[in-house]
Amino acid sequence: MSDHTVCTTRPRPSRAAMSKVPEITVYFWLIKLLTTAMGEATSDFLVLHMNHYLAVALGFIGLVVSLLLQFSVKRYVTWVYWLVVVMVSIFGTMAADATHIVLGVPYLDSTLFFFAVMVALLIAWKITEGTLSIHSIYTRRREIFYWLTVLAAFAFGTAIGDMTATTLSLGYATSGIVFAVLMFLPLIAYRMFGLNDIAAFWFAYIMTRPVGASFADWFGVEKAYGGLGFGRGPVSLTLTVCIILLVGYLM
Repeated sequence: MSDHTVCTTRPRPSRAAMSKVPEITVYFWLIKLLTTAMGEATSDFLVLHMNHYLAVALGFIGLVVSLLLQFSVKRYVTWVYWLVVVMVSIFGTMAADATHIVLGVPYLDSTLFFFAVMVALLIAWKITEGTLSIHSIYTRRREIFYWLTVLAAFAFGTAIGDMTATTLSLGYATSGIVFAVLMFLPLIAYRMFGLNDIAAFWFAYIMTRPVGASFADWFGVEKAYGGLGFGRGPVSLTLTVCIILLVGYLM
């Protein structure tokens, strides 16, 4: 090859650079917890202050629009990704609440149903793609599996959090503490007993939902129902501001 030859072939981006999800850091878990709490408070506020069906319809439209935006970008974009998580949190809460309130399904039954859906999605994802690692989210099919699983996980977390708080009469604060302990168990099992990192991630990820939802209800629900009575609106607004600040910092 002569000295005048110029290589015009561009190196292909690494698969990590093509990933559509963020790196798993402390900021990831912090924003994830905030979005789970914000989704619970926002969903309850909307349903209580407007027509139930209109609130659910708006939540669904917001979810669809955010997903279309997420699928349109070619790589991980911070604000786009977390916008989807927020909308999944809001609509996932609405789906779980509608199953109980509108359809009259007991919390235990709805918990088992959403758990079965979540497990079925994880199994189908594993069989189809061979891995459940979120670091492998660089194809459209894997991204679809990812968001369907996340939506099912949010609905399951809402249902199980409501079940422990009301059906089992643990209350919102106690439920939040129980799920917070469960959320940290995978870390201990990973560090001390060599638990598979993918299994540890998904277990902790799923548990963040009832943790955030339980504490959001504790802060927002009236004192007569076991909460602190700050109101869903103020709780939702406070959490939204915190999420915006953190996402803005990461950007």
